[in-house]
Amino acid sequence: MILNNFQTTLEYAKELDKEDSLKDFREEFYLKPGSIYMDGNSLGLLSKRAERTLLESLEDWKEHGIDGWTQGNHPWFFMAEELGKKLSTLVGGSAEEVIVTGSTTVNLHQLVSTFYTPDGIRTKILADELTFPSDIYALQSELRIHGYDQDQHLIRVKSRDGRFLEEDDIIEAMTDDVALIVLPTVLYRSGQILDIKRLTEAAHNKGILIGFDACHSAGSIPHYFSDWDVDFAFWCNYKHLNGGPGGVGGLFVNKRHFGKMPGLAGWFSSAKEKQFDMEHTLTPAQSAGAFQIGTPHVLSVAPLIGSLEIFTEAGIENIRQKSLKINQYLINLIDTELADMGFFIGTPREDARRGGHVSLEHNEAARICKSLKENGIIPDFRAPNIIRLAPVALYTSYEEVWKVVQILKTIMTEKQYERFKNEREVVA
Repeated sequence: MILNNFQTTLEYAKELDKEDSLKDFREEFYLKPGSIYMDGNSLGLLSKRAERTLLESLEDWKEHGIDGWTQGNHPWFFMAEELGKKLSTLVGGSAEEVIVTGSTTVNLHQLVSTFYTPDGIRTKILADELTFPSDIYALQSELRIHGYDQDQHLIRVKSRDGRFLEEDDIIEAMTDDVALIVLPTVLYRSGQILDIKRLTEAAHNKGILIGFDACHSAGSIPHYFSDWDVDFAFWCNYKHLNGGPGGVGGLFVNKRHFGKMPGLAGWFSSAKEKQFDMEHTLTPAQSAGAFQIGTPHVLSVAPLIGSLEIFTEAGIENIRQKSLKINQYLINLIDTELADMGFFIGTPREDARRGGHVSLEHNEAARICKSLKENGIIPDFRAPNIIRLAPVALYTSYEEVWKVVQILKTIMTEKQYERFKNEREVVA
């Protein structure tokens, strides 16, 4: 994205804020005075609406007890399905293809246990070497459950430079012995977006099912999972979607797989009209609801109700445009203000390949992150040398981005980071 008449001045930042069509949503969030939050790609901030719907669900429990299943502000029995409808517009699925349930890794286990059906020479799972470790652990364990050697049967596509993946390399690895592919939509370190449509078409041309981990894209960029014919996807709702720490995740299952028995079945896999019949034969829902396992974690789901109200009003396309613009502004400032200070932008510069955060590489990254926190900036560190900065479209201002870069410049000029050890804290 090209910024018109880009300038490094505070006045220019304030002018961008005046022009920002999403600026009023900033008032929806609890922003800590004297602090600038740049870690929304790890944990989104609390909104007043999320707080309200959590309190409403507590009131439902207090007022109705067991009748909260069907009564109150947010009845529990259809809560996951109702939220699935709202999420479906953000990920590009039909209302029946999306459900709020589980957590990222639990949902991955559910989906792999369902769609990994080794047959003949097709026994391998294809992933990549840059994906989030939890996904690898889950895939390794699913292979072990099937009696396969995890080192021999899990293929991890290598990166050419340690930052990015090339779709050509992934497609080349789609060999005849691959039964299933699981890839990220956005790489959690560099912020690179993979070409989901191209990879899905290539996998299906080889007769391989393919799914995506959308943790670092859901709520930040639009998806069209159904149109792209993706087989399945899963994500957390506590990053860009601001659903709260440990909040319940979400998953998408393509409608052409409806009727398939879930690999990990439970009573919430049931068709709703049969669920309380208490039969010992499961009648799975003819929707993504079949891939639920247990009772919804109501008090962990509740904040998402309010959060998704905001996303419905703001619109995911508008959020994406603001995200691209404010991240480009950050990149431009880094290029001009932090030149010759040892920084390298490890995030793709092309709009189509960049997600919702900027990865700033530096040999002293851990120390710099500690110094940023001392100066009231909340960044995110990824070993060994990455400072992730995430200007979030709904609550980060251009003026805040300008201040972050100025503070970084001061930290480097005054060598403030030298007061700290260059190692991560217990939680990075």
